[in-house]
Amino acid sequence: MPPPADRRPPTPERYRFLLAEMARHDHLYYVLDAPELSDREYDALYDELRAIEAARPEWVDPASPTRRVPGGVRAGLRPVSRQRPMLSLEKATGEADVREFDRRVRDLLPGGTPIEYAVEPKIDGASIEVTYRDGRLALAATRGGGDVGEDVTENVRTIRMLPPAIGFPGTLVLRGEVYIRSADLDAVNEARRAEGEIEFANPRNAAAGSLRLLDPSASARRPLRIAFWEMLEATGETPQSHTDALAWLASLRLPVQTILHRCATVDDVLGRLAGIGAARRHLPYEIDGAVVKVDRFDLRERLGATARAPRWALAFKFAAERAVTKLLEIRVQVGRTGVLTPVATLEPVRLAGTTVSQASLHNEDIIAQKDIRVGDTVVVEKAGEIIPQVVEAVTSGRTGDPPRFAMPRECPACGAPALRAEGEAARRCANPACPAQRSAALLHYAGRDAMDIDHLGPAIVDQLVEKGLAREPADLYRLAAADLASLERMGDKSAANLLAAVDASRTGRSFDRLLHALGIPHVGRTVAGTIARCYPDARALLAASPDDVAARLAAEHSIGPKIAAGVRSFLARPDTRRILDGLVDVGVETVHAPPRESGAGPLSGRAFCITGALSLPRERIHEMLRLRGAEIHETVRKGTTDLVAGEKVGKTKIDKARKLGVRVLNETDLWSLIPADERGAPGT
Repeated sequence: MPPPADRRPPTPERYRFLLAEMARHDHLYYVLDAPELSDREYDALYDELRAIEAARPEWVDPASPTRRVPGGVRAGLRPVSRQRPMLSLEKATGEADVREFDRRVRDLLPGGTPIEYAVEPKIDGASIEVTYRDGRLALAATRGGGDVGEDVTENVRTIRMLPPAIGFPGTLVLRGEVYIRSADLDAVNEARRAEGEIEFANPRNAAAGSLRLLDPSASARRPLRIAFWEMLEATGETPQSHTDALAWLASLRLPVQTILHRCATVDDVLGRLAGIGAARRHLPYEIDGAVVKVDRFDLRERLGATARAPRWALAFKFAAERAVTKLLEIRVQVGRTGVLTPVATLEPVRLAGTTVSQASLHNEDIIAQKDIRVGDTVVVEKAGEIIPQVVEAVTSGRTGDPPRFAMPRECPACGAPALRAEGEAARRCANPACPAQRSAALLHYAGRDAMDIDHLGPAIVDQLVEKGLAREPADLYRLAAADLASLERMGDKSAANLLAAVDASRTGRSFDRLLHALGIPHVGRTVAGTIARCYPDARALLAASPDDVAARLAAEHSIGPKIAAGVRSFLARPDTRRILDGLVDVGVETVHAPPRESGAGPLSGRAFCITGALSLPRERIHEMLRLRGAEIHETVRKGTTDLVAGEKVGKTKIDKARKLGVRVLNETDLWSLIPADERGAPGT
């Protein structure tokens, strides 16, 4: 126990002692899980420190724990360029891939070179690069696009296990993972449910979203943790291998990857991978695989990197984690386009870092094909480690002959006919005024990739629609505090926060965000960006005829006829023009978005066609592939290099692809091309 403060005036020596002592206790509590003080004793030290700083502000050290949360909300996240981009890692899914990696490494190095590998879990969070200069935390930036990230320094300062000052006088650049423990995520989601906000799908989305908040005090309220997994740069004499470097960083009281194995042979590597895979469900945090690295830094320099990945590292992906539970009910949800989607209600089960109580069933054909019935014991997994889905029913445990599922012929939300067009798997509500469609459309409008309106969760939107307070996006901007007072769980502070968030979206959002928010068929952020480069704002788009818009898109930007026709049909609808006019009337003013770079990236030169049912909306997958440099083809044709085939794909497409020499990939293959931290949350 530290010596108590006396009643004499504070001294610089006592202040410096408190700074060092609190840093030591933060490390014991947050990093080592071995606290020496009770909460009351810790609080007493903190209060004394704060009292000294109030009395002698000229002594205040910027690294003081009282300075972890600066005041004010920032206007945005500043881009940060880095000299050494954060590359992706080559993927492996089996023993043969690991042995091939070992063979390539040995072939690239002089014969007889002793090679040791480091094996560690791949924590599922948000990658971060942190720089210390002269012993002080100077900069923290997200992964971003690899070569350019976002400045989140003030948010990272709020992570209590990260010391704001260390005993190293030079420059130290580290890479690591910001993450949230599984149990902490449950608590965060419980609080979000109580506030009527959308829950985080998984720990990675929670960490990434918390890290990018514009208000550091909001980040401070999230249970963020950090673990460094790479020493990128250090001045002076420092360790010359990865395992030694992490041990050295730990001696500086920096939080590091603690599960780390040094292996002398590839057989040792395989054994460690198997051990991590077996232990992953018992870890307090979620992992999305393990990483194998050449241990010595000098050998890494000799091995170098390709344009997309270092030659000295490999990401080993475990098979998707599965769980067995009971199917309690099949509910039917109505989306913003009127599609009726069956969703499984499950007995809660722990799966890949979250407690799962519902899962996707895709459509009525897949339910019939898999013979899934209410009351069955079912196998659930997370497709691409993102969305829970029912894989199969354990029919051997079925008792009796429970009824088969039948999709309703009427919309469960409004009672209108639910029709299924020939050749489509989906059944749709025929009523455009359906309240469920309106709610889903407003939620999509407010989404992170769209107009990014905080505090507008499903519970609030449903009430706004039910009470007639909001039917279209423009209605959100007409809301007043008196309107919100009638909503459940809506106090004065919550109402003020919501109104402020709505008003913040009135200006400053780019036009491509607004176009995506409107929910135009087949138009995600990427296609919306193309439209925005032709028409800079809503007024310009309204001034053009639907035929002219479709012709210009097809002629100038090679958008396929299906997308161009969908845009034309959407713009020709009277309600579309009314919605756009309404947004102009309430003062929604967008800014012109700068053009996105294309044609450069790890998938440059490859052209993908996506077909079948996948765990994410197709347009979202298109966007992720485009951002990595790929081209998108609507059909398999000359120049197509890859066909990604989901469920319910006809044999004709597969045969055509093989005849043209096109690679046929499944969803697992697709996710091996897109790092987990680039996938984000599922789209609407």
